[in-house]
Amino acid sequence: MKQVVSICGVTLISALLLSACQTNDPVASGTKSDTSSLTQSSESDSSAMNVSSESDSSEKGTVAEESQSIEYTYQVNPAIFTIEPMNEADNKKVALLTFDDAPDKHAVEIAKKLKSIDAPAVFFINGMYIESDEGKEMLKEIYDMGFEIGNHSQTHANLSAISPEEQREEIVKTNELIYETIGIKPRFFRAPFGVNTDTSAEIIEQENMVFMNWTYGYDWEAEYQNPQALTDVMLHTEYLNEGANLLMHDRSWTNEAVVGIAEGLREKGYTLIDPALILSPEREESTK
Repeated sequence: MKQVVSICGVTLISALLLSACQTNDPVASGTKSDTSSLTQSSESDSSAMNVSSESDSSEKGTVAEESQSIEYTYQVNPAIFTIEPMNEADNKKVALLTFDDAPDKHAVEIAKKLKSIDAPAVFFINGMYIESDEGKEMLKEIYDMGFEIGNHSQTHANLSAISPEEQREEIVKTNELIYETIGIKPRFFRAPFGVNTDTSAEIIEQENMVFMNWTYGYDWEAEYQNPQALTDVMLHTEYLNEGANLLMHDRSWTNEAVVGIAEGLREKGYTLIDPALILSPEREESTK
């Protein structure tokens, strides 16, 4: 049987998780690496503005009003990270698309392809990729297309191998960079390699975020680093079940496969869940 990454059970296989985010994309550089524009909006500056900035403020206000009316109808199962309806009557056959290591090389193009077929997703951000002006512009472009933005740490460090102070820096600095760039703080956190700690749990609680690992993913394995093989395994794995939380990455082969994966899930009867509907703690002010 082919070896896969899955945490659909309560237990985790540490060695596989530590490998899950390591790929050798000859096109992409760097190491491995959440809030939807529908759900969060920064407060507009009330100081003197020109006509253009007043228009921007009006648009942001509209989004903020809409976000207040959104009712959370799904939640992340904290034990196995499936996406589950909060009401038994709601659709259970859903799948969530997620992409780590953004925005390195291919995230914007992946987002454009998903947008063209109206497929929602979460893009998990490494802070190191948005320290440059180019990275900030890529993040803005993804966010402006309406995608949920998540936190995937600053440098993609294994949190269990660094100090509590360093863990805080990894998480909080990325939150701050994301807020500075798009005016929101992420609602979801995904730890590098899926490795969470007691310290990271405390920080996530303080930051009013939700842990979101995954249920399966394959694009980090050499065997699936081509679009045909990746599409096939993502659609036919035994781990594709109700509430599947699909792990993918900012990689060239994933970019080529993403439309086939999304459309294939729909053909199988899965609804691609809008992350805006997934429960997260309410925060006081996005600037805190």
